[in-house]
Amino acid sequence: MNNYFLRCITCKKEFDPQPGLYYCEDCGYIMGTLEVVYDYDTLRVDAFLKERIFDKKASMYQFDFLLPTKPKCKFDEHIGGTPLFRFDLLGIKNVLVKYDGSNPSSSYKDRASSVAINKALDEGNDILFCASTGNAASSLAMLNAHTDIKTYIFVPASIPAGKRAQLEISGAEVMAVEGTYDEVYDVSLELGLKKGWYCRHAAINPYLLEGKKTGAFEIIIQNDFEVPDYVLIGVGDGTVISSLYKGFWEFKEIGLTDKIPRIIGVQAEGIPAIKEVFDKGKPYVPLAIKGNTVADSISVGNPRDVIKACTYIEACNGYFIALTDEEILDAIAELGKETGLFAEPAGAVPFGGLKKLIYEEKITESDTVCLVITGNGLKDVSAVEGLINTESLSIKELEKRFE
Repeated sequence: MNNYFLRCITCKKEFDPQPGLYYCEDCGYIMGTLEVVYDYDTLRVDAFLKERIFDKKASMYQFDFLLPTKPKCKFDEHIGGTPLFRFDLLGIKNVLVKYDGSNPSSSYKDRASSVAINKALDEGNDILFCASTGNAASSLAMLNAHTDIKTYIFVPASIPAGKRAQLEISGAEVMAVEGTYDEVYDVSLELGLKKGWYCRHAAINPYLLEGKKTGAFEIIIQNDFEVPDYVLIGVGDGTVISSLYKGFWEFKEIGLTDKIPRIIGVQAEGIPAIKEVFDKGKPYVPLAIKGNTVADSISVGNPRDVIKACTYIEACNGYFIALTDEEILDAIAELGKETGLFAEPAGAVPFGGLKKLIYEEKITESDTVCLVITGNGLKDVSAVEGLINTESLSIKELEKRFE
């Protein structure tokens, strides 16, 4: 028996979980994204839960009481438990950095892919499909390589070579399509749902957000249950930022914490679709825009989880900001020099966002801030080619330099 039900984010209609049910058909797949709702009342009074000692390095499945599936696969015990670093940065003495580049595929997306694979096994499905700008696809391909489930991956032909390499090496069926991420997403969704394959589209499948929210749980336990004042995260489709809110909200709802941080979404100025929807105010109306950015992982012109993202960020008094590509590239370099962490462009935008908010005096030195770094920089080295010194020296020149 399930310990949860599903609820439409717009009309609030409730559903019993069923295979193939991903969204409210009355509201449509963008307005009708579903929330997974647990028995919070029971969890709130669960004495065992209150006495539980959480492991700061354990996998995300230590939070199985707030997850829709159980671990079954080889990688599951190694997903999550990623480090939370503490730095004195930019004049802020208490900056936390949640670094998910240390997950098996070097991306935050492993949290969602693990849930997708286990839910597909729960439902007896033998094919998984995914459309992605790279990270979700490579995550699914790598984590699913050892199972008997077939993986179909749809990506824009322009994805970075490092991400495509992970796909090919993992043996997935890769369809590199000439078109934008949004175009590839739409065609893959139509095909996958028609064929009855299990969907690993995080903004469509409500269960995948559940894996991603475990990042918020870990931030809390790794910071000794002290909730940050601010959390900054890069935003593309809207699922990761939505998941962080839900994770912080759930721990507060069941009595493990007493507040929710103010969550700030950072988009690329070249394609800030969710920011535009949010800034126009309620009722939130999805829109599709054209644009591009060096941060391919957040290059989304038609975000599918826009309603959750805007609703949740309003609830925590958060908001969205945008960075230019120049600011994003500067953030990669400065983050690396200040912390030793190499982030892909979308992973570095929280640092760039912090710089902007400090300059605007919206964050001060007394605030505790958490930056969520979602992907390792080695996934997209081409983005920083202009920052790399390619100088070479002869042996004689080297010796002369240090005379």
